[in-house]
Amino acid sequence: MIAQLVVDGLLTGAVIALGAIGVTLGLAILRFANFGYAEFATVGGYGALAAVLAYGGTGAPLGPFTFGGFMAVALAAGLAAAGLMALIGDWAVFRPLRRRGAGPLVLIFASFGLALVARNLVLLAFGPQPEYYSREIQIAVLLGGVRVMPDQVLVLAVAGLALAALVWLLRRTRIGLAMRAVAENPALAQACAIDPEAAIRATWLVTGALGALAGTLYGLTVQLRPEMGANLLLPLFTAAVLGGVGSVPGAVIGGLLVGVAENLSVLVLPTSYKAIIPFLIMLACFLLRPKGLFGR
Repeated sequence: MIAQLVVDGLLTGAVIALGAIGVTLGLAILRFANFGYAEFATVGGYGALAAVLAYGGTGAPLGPFTFGGFMAVALAAGLAAAGLMALIGDWAVFRPLRRRGAGPLVLIFASFGLALVARNLVLLAFGPQPEYYSREIQIAVLLGGVRVMPDQVLVLAVAGLALAALVWLLRRTRIGLAMRAVAENPALAQACAIDPEAAIRATWLVTGALGALAGTLYGLTVQLRPEMGANLLLPLFTAAVLGGVGSVPGAVIGGLLVGVAENLSVLVLPTSYKAIIPFLIMLACFLLRPKGLFGR
């Protein structure tokens, strides 16, 4: 049973890790806690769902999976929806506030407002009922006595590929280097002919895409709900804080640890109390190691 809980926790943690990477990049580069970030997951997930509904399904299932080839197009639609939301939010709200010299607290409250707007627009468009990309039934695979769904294995693989792509972006491309420079010292980066606004726009796009990917993968293995972003918010921030703000590997490890801890908690707590585990982890981190596992 413990092995099953650990495996399920790692698969859940892979989704949390994707979102936590976006949170930690936002904290490092944008320099405020974007509490509307988790709504990228909602908008991305439902953007993919809108494409699936417009097409009439995901297509014939591919092998053991519950979805067909159109799911890749739907995923692209979800990424585009979240990226557009990120850019519009920055253009309409955050950039004017930055130019006025608004402090982090003002930006935080603005992010709360945007989160409420996004969540209620999704609720208005799709209703409060849970949604699924596909209602196909899949057969579990037994690996060493542990039951794993094929969709879950794919989620883990996609999360790994996304992490590799992000590392390549940050270390091997000019825009990635610009993002890292702005995270270290915006004034010095500008003095070196780096446009901070361009790096900030790239950050919004990257973090929006990561959030949308996390939301779509979450919808594949669980279900889509308008409030799923709000439910993911605390685990995402906990993983980012636990790993250390600005550390991408730390966010990944933090996400995996949070996912495993949530699942193992059912050994001693009722399932309905799983939601308090991220809060307890965050509180312990603030008290014992405020900089996180890999923070500086």
